[in-house]
Amino acid sequence: MTAEPIPEVTVSEPEPTFRWPVPPTDGWTVDDLHTLPGLPPHTEMIDGSLVFVSPQRYFHSIVIDLLVSGLRQTTPTGLKVTREMTVVIDHKNGPEPDVSVIRAEAVTSRSQTFFRASDVVLAVEVVSPESRSRDRDTKPRKYAAAGIEHFWLVEMVGEEERPVVYVYERDPVTETYTVTGIHHDRLKLSVPFDIDIDLTEIDAL
Repeated sequence: MTAEPIPEVTVSEPEPTFRWPVPPTDGWTVDDLHTLPGLPPHTEMIDGSLVFVSPQRYFHSIVIDLLVSGLRQTTPTGLKVTREMTVVIDHKNGPEPDVSVIRAEAVTSRSQTFFRASDVVLAVEVVSPESRSRDRDTKPRKYAAAGIEHFWLVEMVGEEERPVVYVYERDPVTETYTVTGIHHDRLKLSVPFDIDIDLTEIDAL
């Protein structure tokens, strides 16, 4: 007597609940950055590619808070401080500085989602492990080429995990940044306006 063959059971893979957007042949544009549905928060565009941000360290969040609060204490009339807003450099580049100082007239609506590079006086990047190369190299080059005069790079150093702020100014001849100071405990500057921030206050945050 011959046993009946066991029928094969086909297990179908569940349909993915999310599909990654497929880029067009010539890459995305900043228009896509503002219109593609379902993009994660703080998605950036670098050279026509979408850049997704990894979960951030607590250090990243409290340094942004410290700098925004400190800058707002001395920001003159005509300038405003923003955090994590897209800056449109060109149709293929829309990075998102952690902190920006912008010209007040650039704010046209509380529902706007970006500013233009020509609106930005100062861009600040707080370095994260996953974005180290972009923060140290790619973004500063693009900010300088776009004419943003001032740039700060913030690193976490030491066992106490304190911020160190590297301050740069743009050379109009080379259109690149030159470091003008390295600040550990206190950030005291006269450009782009009078600034005095106690960096040790991070310990209270």
